[in-house]
Amino acid sequence: MAAHPEHTILPLPRFDRPVKLALVVAPYYRAIAEALVAGAEATAARAGAAVERFDGFVALGCIIRGETTHYDTVCNDSSRGLMLLGLGGAAIGNGILTVETMAQAEVRADPAGQDKGGGAAAAALHLVALARAFGASRRGVGFNAHLGTQG
Repeated sequence: MAAHPEHTILPLPRFDRPVKLALVVAPYYRAIAEALVAGAEATAARAGAAVERFDGFVALGCIIRGETTHYDTVCNDSSRGLMLLGLGGAAIGNGILTVETMAQAEVRADPAGQDKGGGAAAAALHLVALARAFGASRRGVGFNAHLGTQG
């Protein structure tokens, strides 16, 4: 098996009306977060999407293994939270890096490298395209304050 497997990158979808994406960023590792945002913004722009309010969501961040089991908790809970949002109807791309070293994070975050921020934006865009193509209901995600219920 190759040391660096080839990654398949799908062509970006095209839209007949504007798409808006929200970037949600955990800037604990600022340089990594900035690279992830740069990749996500560039990919959104290539697809003609605005990064504002909100047909889809892009979660960006970086978790680097430390000396405790906190890494496992943060990795598992962030993935679980994003999965639950997706199951609730959100078009969400997961760009949260879970790595062993800063060097691994730098390669994955770099828009000229593995561009995981761009990949997460592309995933969200594809989910928006699918929702539009199949007429998914836009139930919304989050707390509906005037009803006091999940929306």
